[in-house]
Amino acid sequence: MPDTSERGCAVRKVLRGVGVVSIGKMAAVLYAVIGLLVGIIIAGLSSIGALAGLASGERGAGVIGMFLGFGAIILCPILYAVIGALVWMLLALLFNVAAGMIGGIELEVD
Repeated sequence: MPDTSERGCAVRKVLRGVGVVSIGKMAAVLYAVIGLLVGIIIAGLSSIGALAGLASGERGAGVIGMFLGFGAIILCPILYAVIGALVWMLLALLFNVAAGMIGGIELEVD
């Protein structure tokens, strides 16, 4: 039988496990967005470096800087999503093991 607190409708529940794949999917989406932002920043900095390289007469440095910048917009979100999902899936798995041993986390839900 759920416990109610003095405030009225609060109920205590115990979180005994989480969906590993569900956590991984959520982490992948969130980390892909973070990776996109990082990629955009890297692309901006690489473009500035490419312009500086072109201004100094180094054509090769300018072209390489531009390719690296635009590659970061594609590569960073993918790498961030994959690594973020794997790390958070591992953490969810470890949480499930620990929750099985010690009983989970007690939550108070209104």
